Amino acid sequence: MQGKKPFLDKEVTRFRLSDRVPPHNLYRWLAEVVDWTFLYDETRGLYSHTGQPSLDPVVFFKLVLVGRLENLVSDRRLVEHCRLRLDILYFLGYEVDEDLPWHSTISRTRQLFPTAVFKHLFDHVFAQCVVATQAIGSAFVKANASLERLCEKQSAVTPCPCY
Repeated sequence: MQGKKPFLDKEVTRFRLSDRVPPHNLYRWLAEVVDWTFLYDETRGLYSHTGQPSLDPVVFFKLVLVGRLENLVSDRRLVEHCRLRLDILYFLGYEVDEDLPWHSTISRTRQLFPTAVFKHLFDHVFAQCVVATQAIGSAFVKANASLERLCEKQSAVTPCPCY
């Protein structure tokens, strides 16, 4: 007999986002490994001490990192993409029912940072990711290579004489 799965759009009362993101997930790992607290001290001078609270600089830089990792160049598409991914919501520190920042807020925040400051801070975050990857991701791999078969790279027209 052919089965048919009905969709019941029911409200879930017990849901923990951290239970839905696997331990080996990239964004979970980045949330645990990278120290984001330096951003508060580094960006404090760019914000006024009066007015409405701004977008958290840590959330902003996490969004920028997600945009780079997911190859998303539009802030609108970035927010839409983040809304659909539980692992990214966990990484950003947002709950499933919590609204993400508007795309225009992300654009205005990007304009707030002078280019040199933004590049310096993003490079610092990215360098932490690289260091953590090298420390954790290193492993010995048995090579299957032969120096006798090593030859200089040839053009596509001329085949390599080694084969």
